[in-house]
Amino acid sequence: IRDEESGYNKNLFCIPKHYEEDLERVFIPHGLILDRTERLARDIMQDMGSNHIVALCVLKGGYKFFADLLDHIKALNQNDDKSVPITVDFVRIKSYC
Repeated sequence: IRDEESGYNKNLFCIPKHYEEDLERVFIPHGLILDRTERLARDIMQDMGSNHIVALCVLKGGYKFFADLLDHIKALNQNDDKSVPITVDFVRIKSYC
């Protein structure tokens, strides 16, 4: 997304009522995020080949993206000729201000 990108009018999307007043525009539509997540899963599967995949999720903010990415990886893994082992783990990180 370029810096000068103005995004999409929020009226083009179904915005939950509790966000309507806080939201001006939509910069990245949900469908685009899903598409890029699926592409990332394909790239990971291609790059890893038949090697064991260790997936590590940083808890709190990353769980939804992590779950979506793993769903795509699992689907690709089930529909491929060979099955690649996947290990999943979670970490919690404390940030300091």
